[in-house]
Amino acid sequence: MEQYADTVWRLCLLHVKNRADAEDVFQTVFLKYTLSSVMFENEEHEKAWFIRVTTNACKDFLKSFFRSHTIPIDEIANLPANAMESYREVLDAVLSLPAKYRDAVYLHYYEGYTAPEIGRILKKKTNSVYTLLNRSKKLLAEKLGGDGYE
Repeated sequence: MEQYADTVWRLCLLHVKNRADAEDVFQTVFLKYTLSSVMFENEEHEKAWFIRVTTNACKDFLKSFFRSHTIPIDEIANLPANAMESYREVLDAVLSLPAKYRDAVYLHYYEGYTAPEIGRILKKKTNSVYTLLNRSKKLLAEKLGGDGYE
């Protein structure tokens, strides 16, 4: 770790441009190294592996569902007040759904799971999950006032 920490850290910061996120990716890279069974031919091969894994981990992080569907806390202050009310309104509507719908909506829209994956998690058939998601969209449209939220 001492040998490649600086390189990995700089690459993380270069890609994710945020200290906290860079720390997460940094940990991921060294966890992959620890769990890896790769046999390196020499130091250059090992360094190249670290660079490639770090670059890929950063790319994965940047395109992750969580990253693309959240707003950094320091950017919330820049949002107009009515945008915050809109987020709150949607969250309240989702939380007011019956549990069977709420679980499916949360897993699909917030966690990024597909219908077959949700079916395995909730022990339901895939078509049942599609039905739950469809019905929950209709309920949310009614609660939120129309087609603008679909």
